[in-house]
Order: sequence, then C-alpha cells, then structure tokens
Amino acid sequence: MPIELSREARTQAIASIERYFADELEQRIGNIAAGAMLSYFLEEIGPLVFNQAVRQVQERLQERVQELDIEFIEDEFTYWRRHQAPGKARR
Repeated sequence: MPIELSREARTQAIASIERYFADELEQRIGNIAAGAMLSYFLEEIGPLVFNQAVRQVQERLQERVQELDIEFIEDEFTYWRRHQAPGKARR
C-alpha cells in the first residue's frame, strides 16, 4: 500500500525539505527537486517507518489484550458469599 499524503501535508513537507537544504546544508533546492526527493523517501523509506509503527502498535495491543482479564474479570457466583450472615451455617 503506497503511502500518500494529503495535498496540504505534501506542500508542507516540500517546504520543510527546501528549508532544511537552505538552513542546514546552505544549498538551494527547487520545489520540483524537493518534491521528487519527498516521493523517493515516501516510496523507499516510508514503508520501513510504517512497518515499524505497525509492529509497535501490534505489540502494545497484545499487551493491552493480555491485561483485559486483570482489569475486567469478575468473580462468579458471589451472591451467597456476600450475603451470608456471619456465624450462619452454609448449605
């Protein structure tokens, strides 16, 4: 599944790449070159980041599922234990 950005996000990402080149590398990169670089990173490296995020979410969900029985389990057949008068014989 290709990673796609909204038009607004793509515009902001391209502007960020242009700024990075100007501020950090003291080089000018044009809008088209920055867009091509963004497309390359999204296609080549984006899946690596995406897959890592999916694995982290899966691990966290597994942890939460394992905790469900601790958080939500209820003791069964407790009525008589709670309502038994002290000292009264059990049947």
